[in-house]
Amino acid sequence: MILTGKKPKRYAVYVFHDEDGIVDDYVCLFLKGLREAAERILVVVNGDVSADGRAKLAAVSDEVFLRPNIGYDITGYKEGLFHYGCEGLLSFDEAIICNDTLYGPIHPFREMFETMAGRDLDFWGISAFHGAPFDPFGTVSCGYLPEHIQSFFMVFRREFMATKDFLDWWDKLPPIRSYEEAIGAHEAVFTKAMSDLGYRWGVYCDAGSFADYTLDPLRDFPAYLLDKMRCPVMKKRTFYHDYGEAFGRSGGEAARLAFDFIKEKTDYPIDLIWGNLLRTCHMSDLKKRLMLTDIIPAGQELPGGGEGGLKTALVIHIYYEELAGDCAAYAANMPEDVDFYITVPDERKLEAVRPFFASLEEKHKIVYRISGNRGRDVAPFVVTLKDIVMKYDLILKIHDKKVKQIPILSIGRAWEYLCFECLLPTETYVRNVIRRFEADPRLGLLTPPVPLHGPYFPTTGNGEWGENYSAAKALADTLGLTVPMSPDKEPVAPLGSEFWVRTAALRPLFAHDWQYGEFPEEPVGVDGTAMHAIERIYPFCAQNEGYYSAFVLSDRYAANHIDNWIYMNRGLMKAEAERTGGYRPFPEFLSRVLNS
Repeated sequence: MILTGKKPKRYAVYVFHDEDGIVDDYVCLFLKGLREAAERILVVVNGDVSADGRAKLAAVSDEVFLRPNIGYDITGYKEGLFHYGCEGLLSFDEAIICNDTLYGPIHPFREMFETMAGRDLDFWGISAFHGAPFDPFGTVSCGYLPEHIQSFFMVFRREFMATKDFLDWWDKLPPIRSYEEAIGAHEAVFTKAMSDLGYRWGVYCDAGSFADYTLDPLRDFPAYLLDKMRCPVMKKRTFYHDYGEAFGRSGGEAARLAFDFIKEKTDYPIDLIWGNLLRTCHMSDLKKRLMLTDIIPAGQELPGGGEGGLKTALVIHIYYEELAGDCAAYAANMPEDVDFYITVPDERKLEAVRPFFASLEEKHKIVYRISGNRGRDVAPFVVTLKDIVMKYDLILKIHDKKVKQIPILSIGRAWEYLCFECLLPTETYVRNVIRRFEADPRLGLLTPPVPLHGPYFPTTGNGEWGENYSAAKALADTLGLTVPMSPDKEPVAPLGSEFWVRTAALRPLFAHDWQYGEFPEEPVGVDGTAMHAIERIYPFCAQNEGYYSAFVLSDRYAANHIDNWIYMNRGLMKAEAERTGGYRPFPEFLSRVLNS
């Protein structure tokens, strides 16, 4: 059936679910865009929704239908399609089923519907899964994944919906109790079942030429589909799903390429994507998927920057007098309009430290404060300086880093070098960092990456938590943080306790009136203290306030870090090969595809 020559009447079923019952603004924009094509929109809410969220949904739809969160989106589609009875469904030329797993419209839905109206089809969608000769879910009746329209957006034409085959399909839909059953009961098999009966189907983004490259073009080549095929939607999970999924099939670049395309080449408000991702996803997943590592030039100024800039302060804690000269030498790279706050444990150390900064007093306002010797560098920041932090827009926090628990002091010294070289190696670099914060209002925290040398490389992966997850989670609850946190997801945290931060990102931390009594007296253990919890809570505070955290490296240190990674990775691969008798780089299911 072709729909050209008239304005088709369309009915849209949009299935929504949010664990917290919150309706983010990307949902409203999607439904407003869908209104260009659909005369009637029914929002099916699986589970609960807040009163504010329900009002937002009602404003951009014709009806909001609440049902128990049972049967996943597929059962929601079924109840939505027949919500007004079979007669009501067949009063429309087309019915649309879609859900909240999509950002869009990246391009107007109108373009897609006008194009597809001229194609002689019974049902269609935006994109197709190319099929695989096996069933990784164990629920597909034919034992493999046939080529199929992806069920996040499908369209059915009236003559097809009137058939016994279509009506029987939904009438006989079995109870769905898991994601795997949703795939096996509907998504993977509907297209094949109807095609075998002679019904015609197609997709708007026909990426058949990608069949040798990927099973799922929208998952692996989203930027290409968005750009060359005018795909109107972007899958949310591309930005947060386990990075191993991408790493097993590519260099992991797909999410970042798509994100940059949407941001730079379309009118879609990227802030809506940030708002939803930061509220619902683990920062560690976003960090990897979006490749949130800034490599900033130390010798060449970046263009741009806001008018007047951000009011900035440098916070330094110094305990080791012999390292005061190093701190002062790097502090000299701060631009003239930056204020300094220097904390020291006692008067004697103050007198020893002050001469190193004397030459900087003409360029900077320098304030010295006595903090006492409790809470290392963390308590002076959150207690001694708690009255000044929110008076600034941006703060660089550093300290004299000396790792005494490792007897070879050069190892700790290299960590200090990493931190300083990634935070303030030159004045040009510092100005570039400030420009980054000015240019991206969602950027909350920049931290040097975790060190890889000496005994530090085992801390990568989940090791960033050490023995501190319980303390950090308790602190998160105390501060009222609601963003995701898991012992299985590493924090994107400044483990060296040195970082750049937008102060608004730390409001939850400084809303707590910290006192020195909350920190242990010396000697302090290597893990499990308030300092270690705060050190890891910074990125969660930032995320809770709607900001992301990222790694930052100077271009002149990046080569050092990459070579360390290569050396470490070669050692790990060699050890794995010796352990297993051979290195297997691909997940089992992907190996089956490659070998089929």
